[in-house]
Amino acid sequence: MIETFLIAQTRSSLTFLPSSFSVLLSIVLIAITSWASFVSWRRSRFAIGVGVLETLRLLIMLLIAVLLNQPEWESQYQPETEPTIAVLWDNSPSMRTQDVDAASVDAQRQTRQRAIEGLKDETVWQSVGEDRKVIMAPIGQPDRGTDLNSPIQKAASEIGELLGVVVISDGDWNEGASPADGALQLRMQNVPVYGVKVGSPQKLPDLELVNLDVPTFATLGKTVRIPFTIQSSLPRKVAATVSLKSSNGETMDRSVEIEPMSKTADAFLWKPDGVGDYEITVRLPDHPDDEIKSNNQRTSPIAIRRERLRVLVIESIPRWEYRYLRNALSRDPGIDVACLLFHPNLESTGGGSTDYIKTFPETIEELSPFDVVFLGDVGVGEDQLTQKQADLLKGLVQFQASGLVLMPGWQGHQFDLLETELNQLYPVDLDSLQPEGWGAADAGHFQLSESGRRSLLTKLADTQEENAQVWEGLPGFQWFAPVVRSRPGTETLAVHGEVSNQYGRLPLLVTRTFGAGKVLFMGTDGAWRWRKGVEDKYHYRFWGQVVRWMAYQRNMARGDSMRFYYSPDQPSRRQTMSLTAHVISESGEPLENGNVVARIESPTGTVETVRLTAQGDQWGVYRGTFVPEDPGRHEVMVTSPESPSDLQTNFFVQGQVVETIGQPARPEVLDELATLTGGLSVRVDQVDQILDRLAELPLPPPEIRRVQLWCNPVTMAVLLVALGLFWVGRKIVGLI
Repeated sequence: MIETFLIAQTRSSLTFLPSSFSVLLSIVLIAITSWASFVSWRRSRFAIGVGVLETLRLLIMLLIAVLLNQPEWESQYQPETEPTIAVLWDNSPSMRTQDVDAASVDAQRQTRQRAIEGLKDETVWQSVGEDRKVIMAPIGQPDRGTDLNSPIQKAASEIGELLGVVVISDGDWNEGASPADGALQLRMQNVPVYGVKVGSPQKLPDLELVNLDVPTFATLGKTVRIPFTIQSSLPRKVAATVSLKSSNGETMDRSVEIEPMSKTADAFLWKPDGVGDYEITVRLPDHPDDEIKSNNQRTSPIAIRRERLRVLVIESIPRWEYRYLRNALSRDPGIDVACLLFHPNLESTGGGSTDYIKTFPETIEELSPFDVVFLGDVGVGEDQLTQKQADLLKGLVQFQASGLVLMPGWQGHQFDLLETELNQLYPVDLDSLQPEGWGAADAGHFQLSESGRRSLLTKLADTQEENAQVWEGLPGFQWFAPVVRSRPGTETLAVHGEVSNQYGRLPLLVTRTFGAGKVLFMGTDGAWRWRKGVEDKYHYRFWGQVVRWMAYQRNMARGDSMRFYYSPDQPSRRQTMSLTAHVISESGEPLENGNVVARIESPTGTVETVRLTAQGDQWGVYRGTFVPEDPGRHEVMVTSPESPSDLQTNFFVQGQVVETIGQPARPEVLDELATLTGGLSVRVDQVDQILDRLAELPLPPPEIRRVQLWCNPVTMAVLLVALGLFWVGRKIVGLI
């Protein structure tokens, strides 16, 4: 903390601001008063009482004459404390970057911290003069970021006799307000800032593993895609073998071509063989040109568990797309599928085999167990869905985080859905003039968008290049929905490869988020043709990915009477998390207006209680927010006295690095501070120039304070009292 105390000495004097007229008038008044007083005293035969009164009259007139010449009491305040120079030196992590050239050619480069070590000695700055005091203070902390503005503003507000501020830094700031704010405050006080620049503005040659995207959980026996990103500041392409190691000892290698001066993304495909909690470590190999080895490795946890997802498929006429979709989902060991047919030729709604249900789930309790709902060529009307059922589907997605797949057909029943609450969920606008869609003799084909090339949903091969080739070679479709365009806030994964309108290529595979859940629009009914020549290789994989992508969030943590999930699923330190719980009451219904609490214990043992508030009324949804302060595994206990059981789970917080080693210096920041305040900015080896400028700074002049006696209330009071005494005395002596 920067502190000084101002204790002043004073030197006072009486000054006048006379004019020729005031001086002449004063002399005349005194002369007349003196003559009149003498005459009056002589008439009284020199009586003592009259003599005292006339003396008082003369004194009053003398006071008036003095006041006519505007007397002022002038005081000079000289501070006993010496004028101060504040020297602020950077102590943040970026100062450990080793990019400062050494004095000799053969010597190794030194860190920025080492380069300024000599400037942290007070004796260096005391050479500017014995009449100047030096205060040293660090900027930032070794394990935090850099806030340049706060120390500058603190110096401006807490140091009374501030002559100048010296900032020794690489200029890199990432916390607080802009340092220009503090510089403007110093400018108003006429205090210059002197910058000592250290570090190279060029980034060090480095290979950095900047991102490791490990999902919160995965399913036993299912391949997990683990993306990673490498950032290179090397001037040429590098071939590297990236390694993955799990905590059970399993290892994998992947060869990567790292592009120069850019980011390169790739992914491991890992298939866990056991249930439990694992840690995944991905490491870059050491490279001779890589000057920072500490950022070549990342570790993240993952939970492997057995999976049972519940899917509801609703259709009218059982077209080929429906039949093959049903087979694909039924044969997936991690999915329990239920089907509902609104076939016009059936005597009653339902189906034929054991995986069919007879009626649509009529209550929230019956519908909420379904993770994903496929809605085929079904509308609202007689022997189909009702308005209430459409509202339930909307609530399931919005509040229960379930997924909805829209698969329209040639009957055009999807236009009926646009008259219900489900219209809000639709990711596309449809052409009402063509309700039956478009059919063609020549097969159409999907074309992936840029988002589709990166999406997990469209991942039918291991690499982007292979994946694009697979999509180009997929058998085409003969029918597609009458789509006009995608709605705002959606993501188009694939478009029609041949057909377009005034808005561009027709979107056929579109996703969006609605409330807590996800929606997917599939604009053709020809995905079943993907089995041609390859059987279930692509068809089963695609729909399996869709189901798991949609059900991922709501299955983060699941108990007997609760579900719990959070966003983002890979939070960082000090990042606001959204917490959501679905709670069932003891009666088996969604809990309404209950008391739901999440107790969160950090790795350091700190316990915080988050009270979740009710959302969506009848859906039993409760939400809250939490900001983690500590990295690592956090244990969570969700409790409610109205629920028959509690839910225990955990989440992992990434240790966010606010400021990293190896980032380029920002000398322009110190240049700006010096320019704004009329100071100087130099390199660390030119600090003598700043010492000379500091020695030449003029000392602050003494503070002068004036009291105008001629119009001061105290003076007027004295004059009135004197006049009062004069007239009282005249009465006493019998003159009036």
